[in-house]
Amino acid sequence: MNDPVPFFRPNISEAAIDSVADSLRNGWLTTGPKVREFEKQFAEFVGGKYAVAVNSATAALHLSLRALGLQPGEGVLVPTHTFAATAEVVQYHGGIPILVDCHDDTLNIDLAHAEQQLFRAARGELPVEASRIVGVMPVHVAGNMINMDDVEQFAKEHDLWVVEDAAHAFPAGFERTNQAGQTSVVFAGGGTAKASCFSFYANKTITTGEGGMLVTDDKDLADEVRCLSLHGLSSGAW
Repeated sequence: MNDPVPFFRPNISEAAIDSVADSLRNGWLTTGPKVREFEKQFAEFVGGKYAVAVNSATAALHLSLRALGLQPGEGVLVPTHTFAATAEVVQYHGGIPILVDCHDDTLNIDLAHAEQQLFRAARGELPVEASRIVGVMPVHVAGNMINMDDVEQFAKEHDLWVVEDAAHAFPAGFERTNQAGQTSVVFAGGGTAKASCFSFYANKTITTGEGGMLVTDDKDLADEVRCLSLHGLSSGAW
């Protein structure tokens, strides 16, 4: 019997293979100088200030919520069209995912329905009961990025933090128009949320086999996530 052929075969260059071999020869089998350089270049590319490499986008989301202090019984708005991890990480902390409909055309979160869910929660009309709703987690489906200025405005109006599930969104951006009518492209992670979480799984646009990245403009949050990623150690091997 022939060996099965993967449905998705990543394009791995000889230079990438040589880089892995170099790390193996130098003894860096875990976080080391190449990871630090990757963090630096990734943050610069998307326009963020700080990047922290972790083992998956799920870990990035998980540690974001931990660093933001999500408490048991608190609710987080989560779109219905997403991978299970987006809602799962809320439950890791005893939080309650509040499901929000998505637009038929973009598959991204419907902020009008999110607002309805907030009002329904205040009236006790949801099938789940949260002590309060503290955050929203937009997901950019298949690289189709929601306008994060709209999300930021929605979050400010309702006193919510924003954690961006950008697992599908590297490199993805949206057009921002300034008061002079000039447009520019803003990448996911370029100051678009309190924390932006990326995936480098094998089916993503770039891969590290497994892996993820958290990008933020908040140094304290970045430092907290890095410490948490090391199970509370104040420094890693590097």
